Amino acid sequence: MRFKYLFIPVIAAILAISCTNNSETAKRDPLTEDIDTTVSPAVDFFQYANGGWIKKNPVPADQSSWGIGNLVNEENLKRFKEINEKAVVAKATKGTSDQKIADFWTTAMDSAKAESLGLKPLQPWFDKINSITDLKSLIKTISELKRIGSFTLFSDFVNQDSKNSEVMTYTLWQGGIGLPEREYYFRNDSATSNIRNEYVKYISKILTMSGEDSKNAASDAGEIMSMETKLAKASRTLNELRDDYRNYNKMAITDLPKLSPSVDWSSYLETIGVKSIDSIIVGQPEFFKALNNVLKTTPLNVWKSYLKVNLINNFSNELPDAYIQAAFDFGKLFSGAKERRPRWKIAIGQENMLMGQILGQLYVKAYVSPKDKERYEVMTEAIRDALKDHISKLTWMSDSTKQKAYEKLAAIKKKVFYPDKWRDYSALEIGTDSYVQNVINANEWNHNYQFSKLGKPVDRDEWGMNPQTYNAMYDPSNNDITLPAAQFIVPGFKDSELDDAIVYGYGAASTIGHEITHGFDDQGRKYDAKGNLKKWWTDNDSAEFTKRAQLIIKQFDEFEPLKGYHINGDATQGENIADLGGIVLGLDAFKKTDQYKKGEKINGLTPMQRFFLGYALGWLWHGREELLRRQLMTDVHAPAKYRVNGPFMDVDEFYSTFNVKPGDPMYRADSLRAKIW
Repeated sequence: MRFKYLFIPVIAAILAISCTNNSETAKRDPLTEDIDTTVSPAVDFFQYANGGWIKKNPVPADQSSWGIGNLVNEENLKRFKEINEKAVVAKATKGTSDQKIADFWTTAMDSAKAESLGLKPLQPWFDKINSITDLKSLIKTISELKRIGSFTLFSDFVNQDSKNSEVMTYTLWQGGIGLPEREYYFRNDSATSNIRNEYVKYISKILTMSGEDSKNAASDAGEIMSMETKLAKASRTLNELRDDYRNYNKMAITDLPKLSPSVDWSSYLETIGVKSIDSIIVGQPEFFKALNNVLKTTPLNVWKSYLKVNLINNFSNELPDAYIQAAFDFGKLFSGAKERRPRWKIAIGQENMLMGQILGQLYVKAYVSPKDKERYEVMTEAIRDALKDHISKLTWMSDSTKQKAYEKLAAIKKKVFYPDKWRDYSALEIGTDSYVQNVINANEWNHNYQFSKLGKPVDRDEWGMNPQTYNAMYDPSNNDITLPAAQFIVPGFKDSELDDAIVYGYGAASTIGHEITHGFDDQGRKYDAKGNLKKWWTDNDSAEFTKRAQLIIKQFDEFEPLKGYHINGDATQGENIADLGGIVLGLDAFKKTDQYKKGEKINGLTPMQRFFLGYALGWLWHGREELLRRQLMTDVHAPAKYRVNGPFMDVDEFYSTFNVKPGDPMYRADSLRAKIW
């Protein structure tokens, strides 16, 4: 899955903005009131378009970033708070959606009860950890912990088989480390070195808070860091994880003991819920070979402390305040937030993650217009038509590859605004015993739901996102795009109030065109119309694509958002290709609208200027240095500013629209401009 946005949950005041239709007018306009008139669009378009708003809206103390997505999330959080409060008042019958929501909300907000219970709700799991006597019981306990949402040692999940998309398969993946990405264990700049030191202190603090002697806690923390560093060393880099072929290694399930003999795979798979299959996918076999040695050489007391720390950390928001504060203090190193978010906002974020489609049904009923859904369905087809036209005009692609590209494009399934079929949560038990127990129950329900798919037909109609999510995605195995309703919200506005220039820039280009292009980016293009990882390009066409993609890689490698931290052009190329594709497709679709054809100005802006400004509005964002550093080290998405300025430098119409000339910072020589789709 490839996501357009990667936002930390956020809260703030709603942006009050207005819009106009096709006439010269002085009404408030989301594209003009926040322009930074001190900056030329030819110098820094992102700052020109969004700088006024950024200057007036500093990042709130409890946030790591602030922007358009944060404002949408704030609006939705208030809506969900009302939904929860109404459910409490309703006193619904046990087993109903309202009862589950009400009891989850009530226990989540009962901080006094959380304080009085302390670590008691986790005690049965501490007992399991303490009873570990050998590697067999260690692996058994790890499998049980994973079912309740405490993930350690490695990652594993159920997904479609990349080379046979009609089959659900079980995949093993590298993991087990507590820091966000392997480079945190090896990069030697002062900021990263400090994070490693603070991580060891955090581990020691959690162990001490849980009752361990401080001296032993400090010793175990150092051992855990050493063990995780070995796992990190055996892990593939961010760039290497983008090679879908290399990360597809199919083997008979009976051959797993050859990979990691120290793991009792039979017991592990039975406990985790793997059944009805005879083969699995191993993403990084060398990691599991190295893991075998780490298992044998790490003392059991270290493994026990490792499991205990992860368990407490995974449930820190549901525990007494001291644990919430400790996790927040360490997390500040990655977010830069100065204050904790209010408890109610954290609780809703957790509820939304665990029971998203229960909330989603209520959200759609109350806030989503079927008429708006229809507008974006039509727009999606306009983008599809634009890409088909672009493919037909490509001079570097052969006819045989073009025919297969047409087939894949036509087969892309669109999932717009909300699903037609909702998930059944009837088996989920939510009560009032404790917040921890409710989260455990929900985690286990979601685990069982996913693992129950093994051996069953693939449900291609299922949604992998919720309609209230400010995000969008392309799924290569399903060859579909998911476009949730919340993704197209402009805070303070009804969709019907937005002129086409805004909508085609903000929605069609930055979201719909972006996601459809993902089907033809450096990774998505490797999957055929049915969603199978399969070679369907000629060798020459692949070489021509790669040559053009190299221009984007080189372009983004040159950007240095923080001193000493460049954008990783290789790791971010898929998103950068999709951004550029989205812009050119959205632009072509917009040129067919009446607004473009009439050419009338709104608040002094031409339709083309409004289109580019509408796209930039979709990336209205600024963040703290700590978050930016983390993003540059771990994320396949470039920072927001460069997702505007970068692709605009490659679009010819941008130059003519804003009179960009040689010598201007936004100017890029024609021979260096990336042109793929």
